[in-house]
Amino acid sequence: MALDEFAAPAELLHPNSPLAKLAADMLRAPQALLQLSPEEAQTVVAHMAPRFIPAHTRFITEGSPSHNDGFMVLILDGDVEVESLMQAGTPPLTLKVMGPGSLLGEVSLLDQGARTASCHASSDLLCAVLSRPALEALLAQSPALGAKLVLAIAARMAERMRDTSRQFKLYAKLAQAMQHAHERGIVHR
Repeated sequence: MALDEFAAPAELLHPNSPLAKLAADMLRAPQALLQLSPEEAQTVVAHMAPRFIPAHTRFITEGSPSHNDGFMVLILDGDVEVESLMQAGTPPLTLKVMGPGSLLGEVSLLDQGARTASCHASSDLLCAVLSRPALEALLAQSPALGAKLVLAIAARMAERMRDTSRQFKLYAKLAQAMQHAHERGIVHR
């Protein structure tokens, strides 16, 4: 899904509009891509398309291929629940709730692989979308900025991987402690 069905008026992200300036500021926020200057963020926003997604709409589905329609979403207003299926036939597990200034979909934007989680709008959602073709256009028009954007996205993904690694280590320690407690007869059923 390229989110085309959720198109919002293009004027919303016109270079001098208040929303475009807000989007550029959000791109530079700590939870997004700090490495961009204000001017660079505005140039990136000029390559993004506004989208309005109604509440309770799933707009990214875990496991779905992105092929040539990979995209990254910058949340401008509203909240998104990021979910993952842990086991077939069970309800999805909410991994986190993300709000304004958050980025979603960076992995599939870059590698065009299957989506790693599902996302649905828990409220009406206004967002700016950078599609794979728009990223390629940015790279062609401004190679230095395009490269800087890709490196910033890669750094953000590396940070998430480090966080995940720390969480796995914590879970492993917890599982080990539970195993030791069970072996010593401390845990009763």
